[in-house]
Amino acid sequence: MPKMKLSHFEASLLFALLTSIVLGIISKRTDRERLRYAAYCFGYFVVAIFALGWLMYLGHG
Repeated sequence: MPKMKLSHFEASLLFALLTSIVLGIISKRTDRERLRYAAYCFGYFVVAIFALGWLMYLGHG
């Protein structure tokens, strides 16, 4: 079985995508609401990834 070599950033984006999909599926009733909520969650995950990345970069000195 081939192994995946993901960078930390790629793994974070994959986590954000999969988590957003699950949150959209389990929390909304219509397909349109699910899609919009999943996109909304994914956007906030990406913003959080960049914000925390910069915070760690600046805190490292």
